[in-house]
Amino acid sequence: MITASRLEDEKALEGLGQPEQHSYQSSNETNEPQLPPPPDGGLHAWLKVFGGFLIYINIWGFTLSYGAFESYYHHVLLKDYSPSAVSWIGTVQGWLLIMFGVLSGPLFDLGYFRSMLYVGNFLVVFGIMMLSLCKEYWQVFLAQGICMGLGAGLLYVPSLALVGIWFSKKRAMAMGIVMSGIAVGGVVYIIIFDRLTSNVGFPWTIRVMGFIALFAALVSFPALLSGSGILARRRKARKLFDKTALKDKLFIVFTCSTFFTFLGYITPYFYIPTYAQDKLGTSESTALYMLVISVAASFFGRLGSGLVAHYLGSIFTWILCSLASGILSLCWMSITTERAFIAFSIFWGFFSAGLVTLPAAAFANVCPDLSLLGTRLGMSWGVSSLATLIGAPIAGALLKTNDGKADFRDVSIWTGICLLVGSAWLVYLWVTAVRFQKRGWFI
Repeated sequence: MITASRLEDEKALEGLGQPEQHSYQSSNETNEPQLPPPPDGGLHAWLKVFGGFLIYINIWGFTLSYGAFESYYHHVLLKDYSPSAVSWIGTVQGWLLIMFGVLSGPLFDLGYFRSMLYVGNFLVVFGIMMLSLCKEYWQVFLAQGICMGLGAGLLYVPSLALVGIWFSKKRAMAMGIVMSGIAVGGVVYIIIFDRLTSNVGFPWTIRVMGFIALFAALVSFPALLSGSGILARRRKARKLFDKTALKDKLFIVFTCSTFFTFLGYITPYFYIPTYAQDKLGTSESTALYMLVISVAASFFGRLGSGLVAHYLGSIFTWILCSLASGILSLCWMSITTERAFIAFSIFWGFFSAGLVTLPAAAFANVCPDLSLLGTRLGMSWGVSSLATLIGAPIAGALLKTNDGKADFRDVSIWTGICLLVGSAWLVYLWVTAVRFQKRGWFI
């Protein structure tokens, strides 16, 4: 259960961070030891931010940079497999990250943060090292899809929740710094992949990335564990399921909105390098750098969407980002020049960033009982994670080859329609929320 005072601070995020996935109990509800008030600064608090930043470099950096792997697998390592089959590796990794992230919230509440930190980082690094030895599809699927996905899921929510314990007024800034590791990790790992693959080969490139991930993990241990002995105490874990949510119209509409936007969100990130090489005829290095600039643009998109949401409301800003992303996706199929595709990559990274940063802030505005916010958001993400799992593989199945060249028309249409349908649900959510809450248009 999350106290009202802490949730008031949570609303200040407005898209820059995620709502807390851990639980708090007020003194009149439980006799269990309570967490002290957030210090909102100091060495231990900022070490948590630094440690969370390093964790997010690893768990989301590899997920967001999967487009580089998709292109390499499609052309070299797994060239006998369809783009759809190759996409399943990345989407399973992302799905497990989200699903086990939801399940790891109660484990955090029960005092298992240290265990999750050690096991999660071991699985991530072990998966990377095993990937360097893989030669068959099933081996890559187990190492990168399953092993890394499970490890990332154990680290996803607890790392962010820990920062929430140490910050209140400065929580938005602290969580924004942690989440910036997503873009930093994506850019760093893509550049390493590009620079080393042609020089030392795929196996040693992956091992270098594994050593970097190991170094980041080892440095994060003392940063995240310093001064956190109280986390070993068991606290009442939040519920995983609230049946009353199934009768809440706003919850159902919100979940439909995230489901359709997530269906289209990840596809361009997976296929930007492949499109550049197979459709535009660019070099492999140029194709990867197009993905780099798209991921880099998403960093500024996260900050920009949060700033706009502060004035226009998170739901309204979410609609704008979804509409812009849907229109860009439909324009994707008409791009025939390298310069135009660079522009597309930049705009896509910028506008699509809001599709994953704004939902959490928007949900706080439509949840009728803030004490159930963590539970209901976990339920919604559990459903929406299925869209992350199937979106890119469906797009890969629609990828065709005409006259020796890849035809991305159906991929573009699929992505655009998903995002526009999601936008329609968002408009419905916005109108319904305005009518029910009567708090003005910008919510």
